[in-house]
Amino acid sequence: MKIVLIGAGFGGLRLARKLNNQKGIEVILIDRFNHHQFQPLFYQVATAGLNGSDISFPLRKVFHNSKNVRVRLTEFTQLHPQDNSITTSEGNIKYDQLVIATGAGTNFFGNTQFEKFTWPMKSTVEAMEVRNHILKNFEDALMETNALQKQRLLNIIVVGGGPTGVELSGAIAEMKKYVLPKDYPELDFNAMNIFLLEGGPRTLANMSEKSSRQSRQYLESLGVVVKTNALMQGYDGKTVVLADGSSIESSMVIWAAGIKGNIPTGIDASLIARGNRIKVTRQCMVQGFENIFAIGDVAYMEEPAYPKGHPQVAPVAMQQADMLARYFKNLIKNKPDKRIPEFTYFDKGSMATVGRNLAVVDIPKPRMHIGGFMAWMIWMSLHLMLILGVKNRFFIFLNWLYAYFTRDQNLRLIFKKYY
Repeated sequence: MKIVLIGAGFGGLRLARKLNNQKGIEVILIDRFNHHQFQPLFYQVATAGLNGSDISFPLRKVFHNSKNVRVRLTEFTQLHPQDNSITTSEGNIKYDQLVIATGAGTNFFGNTQFEKFTWPMKSTVEAMEVRNHILKNFEDALMETNALQKQRLLNIIVVGGGPTGVELSGAIAEMKKYVLPKDYPELDFNAMNIFLLEGGPRTLANMSEKSSRQSRQYLESLGVVVKTNALMQGYDGKTVVLADGSSIESSMVIWAAGIKGNIPTGIDASLIARGNRIKVTRQCMVQGFENIFAIGDVAYMEEPAYPKGHPQVAPVAMQQADMLARYFKNLIKNKPDKRIPEFTYFDKGSMATVGRNLAVVDIPKPRMHIGGFMAWMIWMSLHLMLILGVKNRFFIFLNWLYAYFTRDQNLRLIFKKYY
C-alpha cells in the first residue's frame, strides 16, 4: 500500500514515524523543506535566543534506518483524485492513500498592505529575517538624525495577542531591558516602545480569563504597551493606523494575527471551510473520498466539544496522526474491523510563556491554572521533550541556561547578503 504524506509538520512527521518499517506499507513524505521546524520556538530565533538550526531537524536523518519511508524535497501543486495522483514541482506521484498535512500559513485577511509591509513568522527562515530586520533597525537608528525616523526605527509593533504575539513581545521586552542598552549605548532605549495589538477584548483569548489577565500583567510589568480591541486598519511601512483613528509610528511590524490552511489546488471549493481549511469527517477523511485524508491545521472537523473546528495546535495534528496510523496498520493486516473510529480530541492543556520566570498554564482536567515560575518550568520541560534530536535538546538547554544566568542572548547576528 503506497501512502503519500504531504507535509512534514507535527502531523505528517508523526504519521510517517508511526508507519516507519511497517511491512506492506510504502511511505512517500513530501515537503518543500528538507527539515522539520519546531514552530513554538520561532519567536526565540527571531529574538536571538536560539539558532535556526537548534529548532530544525533534517528529515532524512529521522529515517536513516527506514526500509519504507522515503523523503522527497518538492512542492505539492495539484491534486488529481480521479486517477489517484498528485502533481509536484518534480513531476506526478501516484498513491493508494493520500494524507494532506500541509499545515497553515500567515493570514493577512486579504489586506495587500499588511502582506507587503509587515513581517510574518511561519518558518525558520522568516524568523531569522525578523531577527535581521530588528537588529538592522537599531544599527540604522545609530546613524539617523531625523527624530521621527529614529522613533520609527526604535518602535516595534507585534500584531496578534495569541501565544506567539505574547511570547514574542515578552522576549523583545527582555532584550530592551537587559541586552540592547549594552549593545547600543549611544541609543536612548527609554524612547523605544513595544506595542502588542490585539483586535479582541483580551490576550490569549483561547485560554482562561485568569491566564489572559495574568499574561497582560506580566507583559505590562516588562514595559510592553498592550492594546486590546485595537484593530489595525492600515500600514504603509512607516505608520500604523488603527480603527479608532489613532496611529503609531514604526518601521517594524511583526504579523502574528492569524493563520489560514495551506490548501492545494484541486480541492473543490465546496469543501473549503472558514479559515481556508478542508472539511473532513470525524475519521479525518476529506468529505466525499475514502482514500484522501487531511489532518492538523489544514483540516476542519466538527465534534460536539468543538462545533467550530479544533484549535490549530500541534496536539490535534499528532492525535489525528496516531489514529490514522492505527487504521493503516489494520488495513494492511486485513483485520476484520477496518473502520476508523470517530476522532475525539483530548485536550491536555494550553500554555504560554512571557519571559524569565513568567508563564501561564491551563490544565482542563482537573481544571487548574498555574502561573509564574512553576508554569515557566512546565513550559520549558515540555518544549524540550518535544524537540527532535538529542543534540538539539542539548544546545537549546545550554542556550536557555546561559540566558538565565547572564540575561543575555548571544546570537545577535545579522545574516544577510546585501542591504
